[in-house]
Amino acid sequence: MAPKDPLLGTLKVCVLNLQSDGGMVTDANPHLACCCELLELVLRKGLQQPVISLVHRDYWHCFEQLTHQDTCGRLSALSLVVEQTRVCRKLLSAQGRGRYLLRLALTRRTLPQFIAHLLHTPRILEWYSPAVSILRNEEYVEPFVSLLLVLSQIEFHLDMQNCSFLDDSWLLPVCERYEVVPCREVGLVLRYLSGRVFVLNLIPGSQAHVDKFICPGDIIDEINGTSLRNSKSGQAGLVLSRLKGYPLSIIVLRWKAKDGTVYRPLVKLLQILRTENPTLQLCPASSQQSAAKDKSSSPSQCLKEGRIVYIVQFLGKANTGMFGDKEVLQDAIRIVLQKKQLMKEVILDMKETHLTCTERSSNLELFEHHYPEISCVGRYSQPDYTIFAFCVADSPETPQSTGFCCVVLKASSIKECEEIVCRIATGFKHTEWFV
Repeated sequence: MAPKDPLLGTLKVCVLNLQSDGGMVTDANPHLACCCELLELVLRKGLQQPVISLVHRDYWHCFEQLTHQDTCGRLSALSLVVEQTRVCRKLLSAQGRGRYLLRLALTRRTLPQFIAHLLHTPRILEWYSPAVSILRNEEYVEPFVSLLLVLSQIEFHLDMQNCSFLDDSWLLPVCERYEVVPCREVGLVLRYLSGRVFVLNLIPGSQAHVDKFICPGDIIDEINGTSLRNSKSGQAGLVLSRLKGYPLSIIVLRWKAKDGTVYRPLVKLLQILRTENPTLQLCPASSQQSAAKDKSSSPSQCLKEGRIVYIVQFLGKANTGMFGDKEVLQDAIRIVLQKKQLMKEVILDMKETHLTCTERSSNLELFEHHYPEISCVGRYSQPDYTIFAFCVADSPETPQSTGFCCVVLKASSIKECEEIVCRIATGFKHTEWFV
């Protein structure tokens, strides 16, 4: 007789959907969370609680005990999965560890082995009720194992680093990495709430404010491999102080979900933050995710290696002799404009320590300047205010042309021109100590 358990019927549909999608399954797959949740329900069905214990038993405890019951030494691969789950500092509960283990087992295709060993370990299998559990029902367990074998044939590529909310939900937040150049201060105003580090505000003029990657409401999840999950007040500051002068790699969890709404597990926490700080502005436009979306529809900006770069017009250069201060900018711009040279469409890429200008059509690099080489930057004082320029010291490899030259470019709008000028100026401010 065919199995009648509704969980297995629903799980079969979900597995077939994953299989029919073809290719690699990532966190973006709409059927993944449903599949994981159904696996969890199957593993919890009929799981009995101990008579005398303060610990609520969950399926994680079953998998954890499997390694202790290994008398033949054949569970080395499974032991690695269990150990990786056990040492993950972002997980605080048995529910979170169980979910992490399921995702890891799907990625490493070891879930069928876990269940096979569980079925052959009577001391653990007896935790399940024979009247209710799928695992102790001969009619149901065979199709369940068959579905696991189908899953093991599918390639899963899941972000195991994005696991801080598995204690609360199968729904994962948007997780992004923020790379920060060494600077005087990152410029984040933080609030510790329910074991999480929220960003309340960005200090004007700071690196974070200029980069426009992090926005208020986001969560700092990790800094250079150090988890901030369940951290105490001030812990993020201590981590940053130890890493002062070093490049930073910050894992950021967005308050905004992939569908553009507020990430559901954060709704109550964000309400508390808004109550405590009425001035808190949740502005997704300043985040990399939203910025990338906006820029994709704008022909004047695009993404390159995760950075926003600008498509501008290169108007030319003018030598300013031994003078490189802001007073020479206006005259130098007028000299370039009077030459009426053919404009070139270029890509201006402002990186952490330097900027590059590449001809868009040929991909030929026209120049590269580190921020400390730039002596001043500003806009042309004309009604449209889209022309800007900066003075840069001549290359030390050409002593015969010592002095400064003025590089003149044109942006597509006043706002973009102002943004580029600010980023160049701030880039110099944050890197001048390298000199």
